[in-house]
Amino acid sequence: MAGKLTYQQAGVDTRKAAALVGDIGAHVRRTQQTRKLWGAFGLFAACYDLSSYKEPVIVTGCDGVGTKLELLLERGLLETAGKDLVAMSVNDILTTGGDALLFLDYIGIAALDEERITSLIKGMADYLEACDCILAGGETAEMPGIVPTDVIELAGFCIGCAEKGDLIDPTTVAVGDVLVGYASDSIHANGWSLVRRVLKEHPGEISDEELGAWLKPTRLYHDVTRDLKAKGVKPKAMSHITGGGLPENLERLFRGMGADLEIPKWDLPGIEKLLAHVDAEDRFHTFNMGIGWVAIVDEKDVEASLTAGDGGVILGRMVPQEGVRVRVSGE
Repeated sequence: MAGKLTYQQAGVDTRKAAALVGDIGAHVRRTQQTRKLWGAFGLFAACYDLSSYKEPVIVTGCDGVGTKLELLLERGLLETAGKDLVAMSVNDILTTGGDALLFLDYIGIAALDEERITSLIKGMADYLEACDCILAGGETAEMPGIVPTDVIELAGFCIGCAEKGDLIDPTTVAVGDVLVGYASDSIHANGWSLVRRVLKEHPGEISDEELGAWLKPTRLYHDVTRDLKAKGVKPKAMSHITGGGLPENLERLFRGMGADLEIPKWDLPGIEKLLAHVDAEDRFHTFNMGIGWVAIVDEKDVEASLTAGDGGVILGRMVPQEGVRVRVSGE
């Protein structure tokens, strides 16, 4: 009818959005090679059969990519953004000793852009396929006038499950236990507000190659947890080193004791240029400093833990003095 408006004219194309669900089907199917949804993909809610668990305990996680997303969008690194989104939530699930089963995403965008959204989904599917977690669904919201045209909003949600008896129990951590750290692949997805401030105030100091190394996706630590289980090692606690660095992410695990850590020098191209502009103490509370995962284990399990996944190294021990103190080897 003449003069009447459509939803599409207002900036939202529901038919195009429905077609996109079919277009990403190949990526979704890649995440169901082993585990399967109970029912079809694309319904109002996703279902998963937990009957293979004897005493199932559901575990959940939610996270985003933070301000790193600005630099990824500027450089067209949408697949990296998708991988970061998955890793930030899946790794948190893995700290419980559970399995990451289902992942859902939220994408907020000014107008549907099939190429960019497909790149995001591909990155998610690459990581989800690697850790055997299903892309179970999500929400792509077109919000013209709310989300700027050069911005994409991202949030990820992960649902996992563990046998009650397999859950990690941080209350078992004791003085003398050993902290084993595992290398990060990059700065990961925390501390980027500070990185962006340094880049703005010191233009041209960081090369494109160095920045590219910093922007590599957050490492998935499923290889570490998988190998620990295969070796029969049950850590007393595990930590994903994100915002707050080693001190704050470890201190949430125990009370009435602490840890003295000595970490290797961070082996990341150009990172010394960044750290030269950062407060010496604050660096430990902002960046992962080359260690993205920590397992606290009994002395008898140290040797096996060091060969679980790549990059295992002894960082220190639990001590009676409260707080986590960190220093870099050789400094």
